[in-house]
Formats: sequence, C-alpha cells, structure tokens
Amino acid sequence: MSDRRFSVVICVYTEDRWEDILAAVDSVRTQSLPALETLLVVDHNPALLDRLSEEYKEFGAHGGSAAEGEEVRVLANAGPRGLSAGRNTGIAVARGEFVAFLDDDAVAERDWLRYFAEGYDDPRVMAVGGRTTAAWASGRRPRWFPEEFDWVVGCTYRGLPPGKVRVRNVLGGNASFRRGAFDASGGFATGIGRDGDKRPLGCEETELCIRLAEALPEAVLLIDDRAVIHHKVPAVRERFAYFRTRSYAEGLSKALVARSVGAGKGLESERRYTTRVLPAGVVRGLRDAVLGRPGGAGRAGAIVAGVAAAAGGYAVGSARARRGTVTFSSGPIAPVSSGPVPGESPVPDASLAAPVPSESPVPSESPAPSVSRASAASTAGGHSG
Repeated sequence: MSDRRFSVVICVYTEDRWEDILAAVDSVRTQSLPALETLLVVDHNPALLDRLSEEYKEFGAHGGSAAEGEEVRVLANAGPRGLSAGRNTGIAVARGEFVAFLDDDAVAERDWLRYFAEGYDDPRVMAVGGRTTAAWASGRRPRWFPEEFDWVVGCTYRGLPPGKVRVRNVLGGNASFRRGAFDASGGFATGIGRDGDKRPLGCEETELCIRLAEALPEAVLLIDDRAVIHHKVPAVRERFAYFRTRSYAEGLSKALVARSVGAGKGLESERRYTTRVLPAGVVRGLRDAVLGRPGGAGRAGAIVAGVAAAAGGYAVGSARARRGTVTFSSGPIAPVSSGPVPGESPVPDASLAAPVPSESPVPSESPAPSVSRASAASTAGGHSG
C-alpha cells in the first residue's frame, strides 16, 4: 500500500478563501501516507495564481527543497472557467497513479490518503470516496436543517450506510480515482458543474461515474467512511435561502445528467432517495415536533421545500435541454504550461475527451468485494454541495 502514489488536486478560485486554501494544503502535506504532489489549480484568477506561486515557490516541482509529501505545484486552469475544467487540468499533469480531490475549504484528517489507498487492494476498484463532515460557521447545525440534505453544503448526508460500501458515484470534494479511470471514460464534463460565484450547480461527478461504469462494466466504486474531511460551511449557507437555491440548482443539474446518460441511470438512485429516505425524514421531524423537540417541524418542512425546489429545477432544466439552450461538453484538454518534472516521462493531454458530456455518493445495487453489503433500499440519492 505504501507504494501507491497520490496526486492531490485542489481547485481554487478566490483570494477570499486564502486561509482555507493554506489549511487544505497543510492537511495534505501532513498525511500519514505522503502524497506524491499537491496540485493547486487556479480558476482564471491571475492575482491568486501569482500569490500562490510565491507562497509555494520553495515547494514547487523545480524548487529542489520539497521533502516527500510536501511538493506543491501551482497551475492555471487550462480550460474554460469552472470546477470541471480545473479538475481536468490537474488530471492532465498529475504524475501519480491515483488522483485525489479535496475542496479548497476543507481539511483532510491525517489518514485520509491511507484509507483511500487501502481501497485499491482490489484491482477492480476504480474510485474511492470518503466521509465529509460539516464545520458550521455558527458552531452548530441550524435546528431546521435536515441531515438528509447535508449534500446541500457538500457533506455526507443521512441515508448512506456506514463502513466501506459500494456506490454509484463518489462526492467530488472528497474522492480519489485510478488514473486508468480517466483514460477509459474521459474527464469531467464542463458546463454542468460549478463556475465561480454563479448558481451552485453540481453533479459532474455523478455524470462521470455513470459514464465510467458504462465504459468499464466491472468497475467498482467505493466509499470508506474512515477517509474523513471537514468541510467549512459559511454563514450564508446556513440560511434557508441558500438551501432553497441549492436544491433548485440540483434539479437543474440532474436534468443535464439525465440528458447525458439517460433518465433511467441518471435518476435511479434519486428515486429511492425521494421515496424512502426523505419520507422517513419527514416522519421523524413531525414526531420530534409532537414530542416538543426543537426544530422538528422546521426539518420536516425543509425536506418538503427542498424536494419541491429540486423538482422545479429539474422541470426547468429538462425544458431547456429539450430546446437546446443548455450545452455541456468534455472535449480535449488544452496543454498545461507547467510541464513535466525533469527526468519524468511527459504527461500526455490525458486523453480526457469523453464520448458524451455532475456530485455525491449513491449506493449501488450490487455488493462490493470485502465491504459491507448494506441494502441500496436503505440509502440515499446522489447530490452535490
């Protein structure tokens, strides 16, 4: 396991998260299983690119002073603005056999990469994700905020089984892939996920993982809840207005996924989530309200409102897709100026063009080798934060 080398990609876009970015990088550089390199991909922000390049100039590929696990390379997004193209840029230059992704406002626990590495003991495993916990700006979860909707803030949500389980897709801010997964299926689709401060879309990981399963039918995707990261939730995302907007955006994103891979595969797990996990959450909230527990009625109401917003977004997104007013693609990646490290084989453009053009885990029907065999009926649908 110790010889498994990970390139960790962190996509960044704003100086407002400067301290968060430094904390994220530090959490990678202190892993119990050292990363081969940390790749900071800057999304069309020259000032941030220059500042980070200066910050990590002593730890770059050519600096000569980076110890094992400390190498940090700063790159400009070589594609269109957005998270998908940033990730593709990192994949294109990554030198590791495995590529892990970490959000720029999250920190990984010390054994994060070690648990990822253990998941690849089976050669069929193409991706391993982990558990993402919320670090609320207010210090605690809002009483009205249902755990079933933690995907709204990019975290693992209620409804997923514990342990190491097989899933349909992993959550992009806490995930890893074999390099061969991208060679087989292509990269992340652009035009479907987040783009700076625009509407908080997602689901690019869902779309990629479904496409990967089509390209490699024997592929296994896992989540190991021991691979933990802590994701910051700013105060603005603790408000109901963001909750509603993010739920609506999820519906828009799911419409694009359904357009790409078909509604059957794109929404199969979401149907289980909305017909089993969410009704149970409403009942639990109403029961808490009857028992006088704080926030019960609010949580039940938020679940209903979230479902309605997502359904509305899906209807609008489907109509736009039928009219052809929404486009997305995952074409070839432009060359990255960073270049290979002297003495290393040049990294190709990664062959990341996908035959067809979203974020979060959805359990699969079939059991994974050496993992718990939790029933898919007890699990939730795929979402992103």
